[in-house]
Amino acid sequence: MSEEQTVSLVDVLEEDEELEEEASAVLAGSDSDHCSYPQGYVKRQALYACSTCTPKGGEAAGVCLACSYKCHEGHDLFELYTKRNFRCDCGNRKFTDLQCKLHPEKEEVNSLNEYSQNFFGVYCTCSRPYPDPDDQVQDEMIQCVACEDWLHGRHLGCVVPDCVELQEMTCESCMNKNPFLWTYAAHLSVAGAAVQVKEEREADESNTNLPHKEEQGEEAEPSCKRSREEAEPSCRLKELQAIGQQRVQSGAVFWPSGWRSKLCFCTTCKERLAAAGSSFLLDESDTVLTYENKGKSSDKRAPGRDPLMSALDQLNHVQQLEIIHGYNDMKTELKDFLQRFAEDGKVVTPDDIRLFFEQQSRKRRRDDAGGFFPT
Repeated sequence: MSEEQTVSLVDVLEEDEELEEEASAVLAGSDSDHCSYPQGYVKRQALYACSTCTPKGGEAAGVCLACSYKCHEGHDLFELYTKRNFRCDCGNRKFTDLQCKLHPEKEEVNSLNEYSQNFFGVYCTCSRPYPDPDDQVQDEMIQCVACEDWLHGRHLGCVVPDCVELQEMTCESCMNKNPFLWTYAAHLSVAGAAVQVKEEREADESNTNLPHKEEQGEEAEPSCKRSREEAEPSCRLKELQAIGQQRVQSGAVFWPSGWRSKLCFCTTCKERLAAAGSSFLLDESDTVLTYENKGKSSDKRAPGRDPLMSALDQLNHVQQLEIIHGYNDMKTELKDFLQRFAEDGKVVTPDDIRLFFEQQSRKRRRDDAGGFFPT
């Protein structure tokens, strides 16, 4: 007889802990009880768009996590994941029939907020909803670090690398809006993700500086001019351009961890990024990964052995199997319960979860007639 494959309850609970950690990564970095408006343009936070209050054809608007719970319960919401430098719009001029319950004193409009098609529930270059009921292709969505739109992997125009969750992506449109990024891409992007990479000429990477004009046989510059240039930090971008390594300027670009620290921080490059509205690229704390790690850290349990895990160790195999079956039944029912909210585009509130477990408790009492598992 072949040995039946079994999964322990510890394995099941650890899997659920991973799912809870993913949720904490996005939501724990945001306040679920207080409107974020008083904080101004928050560096990064979880956001939602309410199609009930701001339907397509109207003005785009975004609301914070707390307002999605307190002010838009039962409404049709689009989950926007996270956005940078955004101030909550809930109850301002864009919401003609709604006043914010948490912070009603708001200016008419947040002029520095940036909006995209995402606020109307469509994504990618194909401008389709997610999930898309008409799309039969199983494909992951990846967020562009610049425009923060979400794109299907098959619409990026490049090969999606492994460990993509640890990397940042810049879509082709944003690369073309910031053409100097192509120079960085030729040297810093993730290997194998590009459509094509080529070197126009070989260069000694140990010496990336341009040769002095004296070495080229040209007349030396006045010493006063050289001293002024030496006071300024060298331009990393110009050094990379001098190497001559290039890549085909097509498709999205994937960047490895820590790539932002390798960009040029000279005055000219900072001004260039500021003019393009891309100064955030020089800020490593701007990344979604940093935000997620902050959320995970704030939601970590106190160190030590989980009491539930310790209790399970005291049960025999039959008792553990009984608990596993009961747990799996509850897990299936909870999934079906939450699926209804997902299909209706509604936010799940703490009261909804409380009601679910109260119903489970009443059902358990009916089914077991007061029985308990032996210990």
